[in-house]
Amino acid sequence: MLAKYKKVGKVLSVSMVAVLSLSLLAACGKKEEATTETKDTSAVVATYEGGTITANEFDMEQRVMKFLYPEYAQMMDMDDFKEYLVKQEVAYEYLSGKASDAAKTEGAKTATEQFDKMKASVQADQWTEMLKAQNLTDQNIKDYMTRIMTVIKDKETGVTEDAIKAEFENNKDQFTTASVRHVLINFTDPKTQKERKKEDALKLAKEVKAKLDGGADFAEIAKKYSEDTGSAEKGGLYEDTPVASWVDAFKEAAKTLPLNKISDPVETEYGYHVMKVEKRTEADYTKLTAEQKETLKSQLAAAEIDTFMTSELDKIVKEVKLPKTDKAEEGTTEGTTGTGTGTEGEKTDAGTDTKTDQGTTGTDKDTKTDESTDTSGK
Repeated sequence: MLAKYKKVGKVLSVSMVAVLSLSLLAACGKKEEATTETKDTSAVVATYEGGTITANEFDMEQRVMKFLYPEYAQMMDMDDFKEYLVKQEVAYEYLSGKASDAAKTEGAKTATEQFDKMKASVQADQWTEMLKAQNLTDQNIKDYMTRIMTVIKDKETGVTEDAIKAEFENNKDQFTTASVRHVLINFTDPKTQKERKKEDALKLAKEVKAKLDGGADFAEIAKKYSEDTGSAEKGGLYEDTPVASWVDAFKEAAKTLPLNKISDPVETEYGYHVMKVEKRTEADYTKLTAEQKETLKSQLAAAEIDTFMTSELDKIVKEVKLPKTDKAEEGTTEGTTGTGTGTEGEKTDAGTDTKTDQGTTGTDKDTKTDESTDTSGK
């Protein structure tokens, strides 16, 4: 597999567990005319142990991908990304074919439930137009989701309680929440858009801290001085937020600061934050909900799928024969910061990522949207 797309594979496998937001689905491609389904006589573009992928099947895969993950549309003009996608399609076709009957039944059930939730989140006429834009039907989307979920459910059968506990210990931040007020002084002056020297930003942050230490109301100070557009009007408050959604330095302060203590300025790549942790709920395995444990199980299943793609898939694939993209039309983007339910998301001034699910049960902490209005998140 192509190493630089390794994280993309995780997102595309696990993000089906989350309900996709309207923002994720809003971008659509050029409208195409509907076609009548006929026998597939298109060329074989990939051959693997036990089967083949045809050009029409791969085209369908790409159209469904564009529908669910529009942020990848530009990358689909790149030859190496196409090769990654066709190999990923091989992986899921191969693994779903070997899945147990129970996993197939459970995969279909879960896929249908999540498809219904996803469709219900969009107005009916908009959903219809979005399908037409990629020349798809409801069944096309369901089939894709069923294949993904069948593989995940099959891999979940081997996940033990001990493994889930270990995964929890490695990902406690995913379930620990905090309510934090902060004032951000950016490294870029929002009024002039000119870069600030670090020492100037630190000086302003220390002045803010002095006012707070002197008894000034934090909410009023945040509204007046904070340059975090995501929280300033809320008195600098991010309430009951998973600490894993914040950049490392902000996250560590949220995890370790004594409650209701005004912090010294905390530096992140976006500026200096003066913080106060008002509440923190520590993660406890015994208090996890069934849904949260299912999330951990899905993450372990996804890791097993990722291992297969990295270590075993190339032994399964016999030949890939994709037509080369015209270099004049080939995209130049080397990566993306899209959503889906998990890729690297854009970041917020408070250090938060805007995710498809702001709760503590996101299926892939790498899966995020690009809708932040802020500038200093994870």
